[in-house]
Amino acid sequence: MTRLTPLVALLLAATAAPALAQHEGHRMPPAQPARTDPHAGHNIPEQPQLQQPAQANPHTGHQMPASPPAVDPHAGHPISPQQPASDPHAGHQMPAEQPASDPHAGHQMPGQAQPQTADPHAGHQMPAAVPAPPVAPPPPGALSGPAHAADTVFDPADMERVRAAVAAEHGGGRTWRFTIDRLEAQIRDGRDGFAWDDVQFWYGSPTERFWLKSSGEGEFGEGVESAEVQALYSRALNPWFDLQAGVRADFNPGPDRTYLVLGIQGLAPYWFELDGAAFVSDKGDVSARFEAEYDLRITQRLILQPSAELEFNLQDVPELRLGAGLSTVEAGLRLRYEFVPEFAPYVGVQYERAFGDTADFRRLTGEEAGGWSLLLGLRAWF
Repeated sequence: MTRLTPLVALLLAATAAPALAQHEGHRMPPAQPARTDPHAGHNIPEQPQLQQPAQANPHTGHQMPASPPAVDPHAGHPISPQQPASDPHAGHQMPAEQPASDPHAGHQMPGQAQPQTADPHAGHQMPAAVPAPPVAPPPPGALSGPAHAADTVFDPADMERVRAAVAAEHGGGRTWRFTIDRLEAQIRDGRDGFAWDDVQFWYGSPTERFWLKSSGEGEFGEGVESAEVQALYSRALNPWFDLQAGVRADFNPGPDRTYLVLGIQGLAPYWFELDGAAFVSDKGDVSARFEAEYDLRITQRLILQPSAELEFNLQDVPELRLGAGLSTVEAGLRLRYEFVPEFAPYVGVQYERAFGDTADFRRLTGEEAGGWSLLLGLRAWF
């Protein structure tokens, strides 16, 4: 107990004395001035203040070594006043703002006049027009040679015989054909009759032919009223038409007549069959006839044929009951069926009419000037 007494006293004294500073007795360095702000003099945009929780300084009570002042990186540099943000298009010439384009621009609206269209070649240099090449006849040398070059190598007489043989074997042969274009019964009111027309026979080559033609009409029980026969020579003008010349003889109950004939027959454009002729009689009477036909194919076998025939006279011929001008017109429509091309029966109708003095001559003899006929006929060729 005697030895512990001083120790207890010392502990009690320490407990009662105030607490000593942690660094008491240490030599602390003098306080350092505040560090220089590196952004001093800069225009700093105002920043929102964020409240941070207070944190304890980990170096509190430690003797920190002296720190040199921080060097300002902008020290000695002249700082210009802060400029507003530069425009990226500054100094550029901007085009004037265009209004929004009309989606219907260039379209012609109803009731609106069409604006004049600009020439797409405006401002372009167009080439000068090229002159047409000169047209000149062939040189004289092109026509100076013989008509047949083979005559310069072979005997011309032998070559002439060879050319004639080739022409005869290839298109120069003689052929013939007999055609009955119309052979029909005409059923009329009170006086039925019959007629044949364009009954033809020809013989010859494609370019030269001899023709016989006949037509006529009559009444049942009365016999033939009128008939004609033509004998003609034809020469091809081109692949489509033949020129015909010859004589015509008429056989009538009254006086007969004989005529000189000059005509043309062939196939016109669009497949119209034409036959025209002028006649001069032995009495000086002048007349003309024109016929036209057209085959309208409904099928390959069923064919509709319209036709027309006109007759003209230059003067009155009372003994033949013909007046000057347009004397008669016939128009028909025939529907035929070709069992084979060489045999085709048909039915049809026809209207026939006399005009002018010809109609008057008919009325004087008790005939009608015109009327309709129902036709039953046959078309054939051999």
